[in-house]
Amino acid sequence: MNKNRRNFIKQLGMGAAGIGIASGMPSWLYAETDKKKMFFKLAISQFSLASDFWAKKLDPLDFPSKVKKDFDITGLDYCSMFFADKAKDTVFLNELKKRSADAGTYNLRIMVDGEGVLGDLDETKRLKAVENHYKWLDAAATLGCPMIRVNVEGDGDPGDVAKAAADSLGRLIEYGRKQDIDVIVENHVGISCNAGWLAGVMKQVNSKHCGTLADFGNFCINRTKPEAQTIDAYMKTKCLEEYDRYKGITELMPFAKGVHAKTHLFDANGNDTETDFTKMFRIIKDSGFKGWVSIEYEGGLIKQYKPDMPYLANDDGVKATKILVEKAAAAVA
Repeated sequence: MNKNRRNFIKQLGMGAAGIGIASGMPSWLYAETDKKKMFFKLAISQFSLASDFWAKKLDPLDFPSKVKKDFDITGLDYCSMFFADKAKDTVFLNELKKRSADAGTYNLRIMVDGEGVLGDLDETKRLKAVENHYKWLDAAATLGCPMIRVNVEGDGDPGDVAKAAADSLGRLIEYGRKQDIDVIVENHVGISCNAGWLAGVMKQVNSKHCGTLADFGNFCINRTKPEAQTIDAYMKTKCLEEYDRYKGITELMPFAKGVHAKTHLFDANGNDTETDFTKMFRIIKDSGFKGWVSIEYEGGLIKQYKPDMPYLANDDGVKATKILVEKAAAAVA
């Protein structure tokens, strides 16, 4: 183990008690927060446990029970990538729905990736991408999710991409209405990380059945290109320019049907090193939002690529993020 990392862990007293910690851990990890002051409902993104799913340490069917038992969280954001071959498997989907009900959790949404570019300027490719998403709207209906999350991206003139994306979203909304499923968009990849642009797309769509999933961390508007379309290749890229995240969240909240409270690395006081959570939650509260805020901890995944950095393991990172969210909510109550 790297000496610096070993010293860090020793300093924090990493152990097996509480959330995987011993009595030497900082007091913020034991913080008693006032949950009654939360003006929103709390969920978790399945991506918070990505490395566990990819390593087959955790079965997607066990996600609901783990979330309720280990984190005492009720809202579930599913990721299509962890059961990509199950979109039409009603046996699997009904079993997942049953396990969620048994755990006392709520199936909030499926976040859909890898189904094509909804802002592609090649109409044939774009309409194929739209069609690819239909099965996930059907899957959401089976699971009892009221919405799916999609990506809108595309290369070319931003205005042309926006027009193409709005058309794609309109088609998905029309299909989703047959089963009362809404369609929302995350600032996630490519041009969608420009919140002003994405807000413009929302205005073009102009539908109560479409909205945003405002993510604290996805605001890189200029990134080096990955050598391949893989997670490993993407993790080696660097952000060259970032959109102001506080301005971005402010622009996205009027359309928000969900929020991702994203974390990576914590400082000695339990604060995220990239985002001022109190400032973010003040913006969210001022917007009038009272929906679901989902924890999305990514440090456990990054830890595999940067082992010398003091990223917490998945479970500990989720629990630390939950404390931070509750603390920030209380601060702006």
